[in-house]
Amino acid sequence: MDTVTTAPTQQTSATPADVVVRGNASGFLQEVATRTHRLRADEPVNVGGGDAGPGPYDYLLAGLGACTSMTVGLYARRKQLPLENITVSLRHSRIHAKDCEECLTKEGMLDRIDVELDLTGPLTPEQRAKLMEVAGKCPVHRTLKSEIDIKLRSTSPK
Repeated sequence: MDTVTTAPTQQTSATPADVVVRGNASGFLQEVATRTHRLRADEPVNVGGGDAGPGPYDYLLAGLGACTSMTVGLYARRKQLPLENITVSLRHSRIHAKDCEECLTKEGMLDRIDVELDLTGPLTPEQRAKLMEVAGKCPVHRTLKSEIDIKLRSTSPK
């Protein structure tokens, strides 16, 4: 099983990181720190990991699912809708761009995330439709659908 060693934190920016991930080069196991929470990430055994935690795409889907559920629940509470429970099921896959009718890209492969919502409670069809509309407006959904600028830089000595 992989082990993760924790090195002293180097402050490289005036603004502290939201998430810090540490691992070593011997395997896939990673220690994830965010605020006061400690998590692990790993890959499944069938791809060389130890399956000691969710994989990176599991965390991506979990973030989208949690945000979707929180957003729908918040809206329902604010509008006093009779929503009782929310279950968000997500699946990530890669598809041929030509198979995506609504996509602008028509060549190569695309990432697809299928999201299914199960909303329970005595909702009218109109309330259910509005909650589905709101689900597509959660902040993480909007981030994933937007143009994302990821700046990668090294903090190691040259």
